[in-house]
Amino acid sequence: MKAPLRFGLRIVLLTVLLFLIFAIATAVSGLSSTNTSEHKGAALALVFVCFAFSVVTSYPVIRSRWSGWPLILTMFSAIFGIMTFLSQIETVVFLKYLVDIVAVEMIPKLFLQGAVIAALFAPVLVLVHGKFRKPQNAPVKEERPRLAMPAKEWLWRLLVIAICYMLIYFSFGLFVFIPLAGEAFSEYYADLQMPQWMLLFQAARALVWAAVAVPIIRMMQGERWEAGLAVALLYSVLMGFLLLIPTEIMPDRIRLAHFVEVTSSNFVFGWLVVWVLTAPRPFSRRPVRP
Repeated sequence: MKAPLRFGLRIVLLTVLLFLIFAIATAVSGLSSTNTSEHKGAALALVFVCFAFSVVTSYPVIRSRWSGWPLILTMFSAIFGIMTFLSQIETVVFLKYLVDIVAVEMIPKLFLQGAVIAALFAPVLVLVHGKFRKPQNAPVKEERPRLAMPAKEWLWRLLVIAICYMLIYFSFGLFVFIPLAGEAFSEYYADLQMPQWMLLFQAARALVWAAVAVPIIRMMQGERWEAGLAVALLYSVLMGFLLLIPTEIMPDRIRLAHFVEVTSSNFVFGWLVVWVLTAPRPFSRRPVRP
């Protein structure tokens, strides 16, 4: 069987399995469907989301030097970290302003749903692509691991990432989301207020983003741009594409404006994280291995 056809069949299989996993996770977590009138549209949107998730998660798995449990744990952390933790942590922070929109009891259910999805899909993903066991022709272990650098270099690179994330977060919110949302923004977020510690919170969130990216960068084969593409797609799709699913919690205008904002800003930020972490070391002829 030719490689493109084999890959296509695996994506179809993963899409079906992920759709079923979403259903299982929703039942286990106790979350109900959003709205009867939107049920058909939500189901179709979820099929597309499962397809997109299957494609973007397959790329780093196929190009990974790792296999077995290290690869499974890396994909679990990426799926749960991006799709659930980094997304819902903002809901927790702003919950007192959104209490009329998001019920308090929904928060642990959303985290549980995300954990179940990641825990079931990560091993399935690795298994379907034949990476559960180490292949016989696996590349020799690197003598010098990627991203090997002194603590001081880690500090300044992470500081740059945190500053850039804050700039991207607020600029895309101001110049992309608010104009696209229009009058719906002031209606939906009428009581929303930015706490004084918002900058510190987003800086800490940036460090979590970087922590998710590090094992992906280390495990990827190929050139620096391949790791950049993998991280950018994971950041963008795993968080942003969930906004394509209709929900009673968020009006369509707000939801689609957030979709454009999140997918575009996260894609840019994903490239930036990889570029900063793998940039040549200053005052040294030896570059950081991408």
